[in-house]
Amino acid sequence: MILEFYKYQGTGNDFILIDDRKKIFDINDENLISALCERKMGIGADGLILLRDHNEFDFEMIYFNSDGMQSSMCGNGGRCIVDFARLLEIITNETTFLAIDGIHKARIDNEEVFLQMRDVNSIREIDNGLFLDTGSPHFVKMVDNFDSLNVTKEGKKIRNSSSFKTKGVNVNFVLDSNDIQVRTYERGVEAETLSCGTGVVATALALHHANCIDESIVHINTKGGDLSVSFEVFNETYRNIWLSGAVSLVYIGDFEC
Repeated sequence: MILEFYKYQGTGNDFILIDDRKKIFDINDENLISALCERKMGIGADGLILLRDHNEFDFEMIYFNSDGMQSSMCGNGGRCIVDFARLLEIITNETTFLAIDGIHKARIDNEEVFLQMRDVNSIREIDNGLFLDTGSPHFVKMVDNFDSLNVTKEGKKIRNSSSFKTKGVNVNFVLDSNDIQVRTYERGVEAETLSCGTGVVATALALHHANCIDESIVHINTKGGDLSVSFEVFNETYRNIWLSGAVSLVYIGDFEC
């Protein structure tokens, strides 16, 4: 059977997107998903995303990491699937869709995709950093050796440490300067990625929580490009959180499964 796929990227975070409204794709085939995401013998991607119909919402997003396992929310993937839904003429410029962490609103404005993220009501200090869940669990740590840091090596240590051994964690190393910069080690990919949407959100909220910034609109630089995060704070809860930035369709192809 031949299936069509769409390769998307959002600030260098790249994904294989498939229109699976007919539910043809086998979501339990971990070997196929990991093979498709493999960069030398497959299409190559940080993850694979299925778009499926939903009775109550415009569509449902089902996300898999490149290891083939269904995973928690992906912010850049969420932004990419919104543009994909517009390409498929499922939506125009606004949408409400379902993901693994709940309901998300999104809009496309001047070719940037704005994605509303879940509320965050808990930020904990742990192991000289901050832990919070922005749809995916994240550890945020300030570093001085930002450019020279071996993110894969140091991120893997924290991801597999006793503090996070049950479910693992994504690890964000942050340089707080005039331009906030972040490098992220992603679980499931098990390496540094060029960008991580939920990690950028976690970084913005963690810096605000730690009184490193006062602004409620934060611009953050990743290796793959710039993203913005806006939010409100009410009764120690971060709410009305929006992640925004550009996405693009890289190419269209097909594969046999």
